[in-house]
Amino acid sequence: MIDAAFFDDEGYYTGPAISDTDIRSAEQSLGVTLPASYLQLIAIRNGGVPTARCYPTDFANSWAADHISIDAICGIGGTWGIDSDELGSRVMMSEWGYPDIGVVICSTPSGGHDTVMLDYRASGPTGEPAVAHIDEDRVPRQIAASFAEFIDGLTACDIYENNDE
Repeated sequence: MIDAAFFDDEGYYTGPAISDTDIRSAEQSLGVTLPASYLQLIAIRNGGVPTARCYPTDFANSWAADHISIDAICGIGGTWGIDSDELGSRVMMSEWGYPDIGVVICSTPSGGHDTVMLDYRASGPTGEPAVAHIDEDRVPRQIAASFAEFIDGLTACDIYENNDE
């Protein structure tokens, strides 16, 4: 179960309090139904920096041989929200050339060279999306079957400190 300890104390990347109307508006502007596990997370805190920020991969990428790292999970509304006109998903997709497969859901340490997205290709816009990592080659690679699996798989990055990358 996700609780407030999922996020660190820093308020950076955290959006304003949200309502059901805000959620419906974001879904309408993005053209998708957001996963229940994502909505449960942002009900606790509307985006922010997780205490565990690495996710294992079975492929090498521009970040590491065996994992990716995120800076934050984006909420709804505000500057960092997935629906934001400033730094939201559509803006990031356009600016960085990410494939149109869904919604940019995380900020990464690379500053845009890679990202993590909700991937609606298999599920359609109203289904349960997978989670994909988009690297510099812009090829989506599935890293989790669902957002809930992604959240459950986030680990402390210090376990990777001694790995050859």
